[in-house]
Amino acid sequence: MIFARSLMVTALMGLAACSRELPPSGGQLFVTNERSGDLSVIDLAAERVVATVPLGKRPRGIRVSPDRSLLYVALSGSPIAPPGIDESALPPADKQADGIGIVDVRTRTLLKILPGGSDPEQLAVSADGAWLFVANEDVGQASVVDVSDGKTLYTIKVGGEPEGVNLRPDGKVVYVTSEEDGEVFVIDAVTPKLITRFAVGPRPRSTAFLPDSSRAYVTSENGGSIAVVDAMTHRVLSTIPLAGELIRPMDAVASGDGTLVFVSTGRGRRLVVIDTATNQPTASIDVGDRPWGLAVSPDGTRAYTANGPSNDVSIVDVATRSVKARIKVGEGPWGVALIQ
Repeated sequence: MIFARSLMVTALMGLAACSRELPPSGGQLFVTNERSGDLSVIDLAAERVVATVPLGKRPRGIRVSPDRSLLYVALSGSPIAPPGIDESALPPADKQADGIGIVDVRTRTLLKILPGGSDPEQLAVSADGAWLFVANEDVGQASVVDVSDGKTLYTIKVGGEPEGVNLRPDGKVVYVTSEEDGEVFVIDAVTPKLITRFAVGPRPRSTAFLPDSSRAYVTSENGGSIAVVDAMTHRVLSTIPLAGELIRPMDAVASGDGTLVFVSTGRGRRLVVIDTATNQPTASIDVGDRPWGLAVSPDGTRAYTANGPSNDVSIVDVATRSVKARIKVGEGPWGVALIQ
């Protein structure tokens, strides 16, 4: 089955792979800008933006294909609605703008936009690159989309306002967080079907899996905490409270060796580093205004945060616990993807 699915995406992958080049020394960081509707490409060796790619309305979640030749970006025509706003006063959603943008990493161009269900927010890519798992925020479901032709193969009901979509490293399971219900919905990534659901803290936003797939760390924005989960049995083992003013855990990423988990904290301005041996925070670094999207270098020496209100990205030196540089990008940076 996996072989057959891989054949279906060969043509699309070939568009990017036929003339692929290695990324610049130091790698590239790709940043979605929700308000300006584009993608900033940062050369990390030069620490500057080297390209801006127009995408469409409200680009948010971003993922890299398994072969690192393509980027998948969630686009939404729904109006921006900050917490507490009267939604009846908002303009109507532009459903024609919903979709998943596919960007060629080498040429830095938008190849096409696939249907991705209603109001896509975040997504994950199957291990073979053939399927996308998409959170459809306004209808409370996850869509499974065939990359080769854009067809929606399955829709799975999840909780209200699904956001984080993360594939377990072994490729067998997807976690979808429900902000409204305070739960994680577990989807079989091969069948696919809903396996189970379990409660975490209020308003969960993202999941970081350890590389060996043994544990998951789920952020709770309104709980100011992280749920530590047995990622095989899908049971919460413990909860890590995070101290500090206005701490709102948002994105989470594990280091390549699994010894650390990095957490952005939104209005709390901090990047928190958790030691996975003790499940205790070991560092809290002021990185800028409302950090949300997060990426970490494979060796764990650098972290990158998208700071929405200040329209910049912070490069964090993990060893010195300091911000090495801040780079201006587009308006409202949201998601971050790293290729090294």
